[in-house]
Amino acid sequence: MRWMRAAGRALLVGAVVLAGYTGLGARADAGYASEDRGPLTLVTAGDLTNYLPPLLEDWNEAHPDERVTLVELPDSADETRAQMISELRSGRDRFDVLNIDVAWTSEFAAAGWISPLRRERFPLDAFLRPVVDTATFDGRLYAVPYVTNAGLLYYRKDILDREGEAAPRTWDELARQARTIAPKYGLDGYAGQFLPYEGLTVNVTEAVHSAGGSILRDDGARVSVDSDEARAGLRFLADGVREGWISREALGYKEEESRRAFQDGRLLFLRNWPYVYADASAQGSKVAGRFGAVPLPGPDGPGTSVLGGSNLAVSSHARHPASAADLISYLTSEQVQRQVLTKGSLPPVRAALYEDPELVRAYPYLPTLRRSVLSAVPRPKSPRYDQVSLAVQAVAQDLLALRQTPEQASARLARELGTISRSD
Repeated sequence: MRWMRAAGRALLVGAVVLAGYTGLGARADAGYASEDRGPLTLVTAGDLTNYLPPLLEDWNEAHPDERVTLVELPDSADETRAQMISELRSGRDRFDVLNIDVAWTSEFAAAGWISPLRRERFPLDAFLRPVVDTATFDGRLYAVPYVTNAGLLYYRKDILDREGEAAPRTWDELARQARTIAPKYGLDGYAGQFLPYEGLTVNVTEAVHSAGGSILRDDGARVSVDSDEARAGLRFLADGVREGWISREALGYKEEESRRAFQDGRLLFLRNWPYVYADASAQGSKVAGRFGAVPLPGPDGPGTSVLGGSNLAVSSHARHPASAADLISYLTSEQVQRQVLTKGSLPPVRAALYEDPELVRAYPYLPTLRRSVLSAVPRPKSPRYDQVSLAVQAVAQDLLALRQTPEQASARLARELGTISRSD
């Protein structure tokens, strides 16, 4: 996924300011012995840039006894996850700090691949409240939020202004505008990420939660998708395809395909992540200066986004866990988080940055993003998240192809998730 690859780039960008962080010389008690310090390996998804040599040199010069080696895995989130798991299962100590998708935290924790962390070691109260939940499993902290993300609704402001309409706040408003206004301008109505992959799980989860439902509850212990609320969320998506305001072409979109469709002026509405704002505003974009972004709509008002982003975790086989905890603390400090936003164009986890006047002037979508993050939910938590996500994708694919009704899809998904849950 785009945000995961970008998070790897920002991880390096963040490191450049560590040498100037005021806490560099501090050795806060993380519950580790002094001999738990030494060289580190930090592993992340690939797609890194030429920042690498100077960034690593800055860190290593400041920490000659705790030198960091960065390991780049493939660009694909699925391949990154597979390679991380293969290494962690082997019991080898190659990795110390892992930059992981927020949805993997429960799986990695349940498998014993990452170590629990002491909450008091990190200033969690300074983070946006929902992001901390993505780093917990079974009531314990297993990671620290590093980058967050929440879905936004991008819309063609110029066209809605011309029609005397405001951005939609409800599903009914979105559907009406997508169905009636978009064709007048030769546009498709609405698109999200509807190809069967992780993005489809995100879009389905958002629709279900926006309607007041859920897929799993109690950290994955209870299947809850067979409900009127969940069916309402599924119906919203299926109706879009049946009524034509979600085009058939959109059923093949991932993040980048949908971004290009909007940026090329082919869409009235787009659900996507915050990175789209900078791309769509850039020189050469056909919609630069002509679009806006608002929270996702729901049945009766603002809806619910799924939290994206990545967390930093310490491998249970880490050679130097005290140094690993320090590195995580630095990377989530306010000074570094500011660089994550300004250099990496990624949403930080520190709450204060979203109200910083200078940053808001430079990134006008921050207040909207803050509202979206504060009302967002994690993806379904489960030790078998990969199987849960595949089940959601398979059922949703049939739903959007109009091969199953929302009632049939809900019942089928409940059965399949029940089987997965019982196999834990």
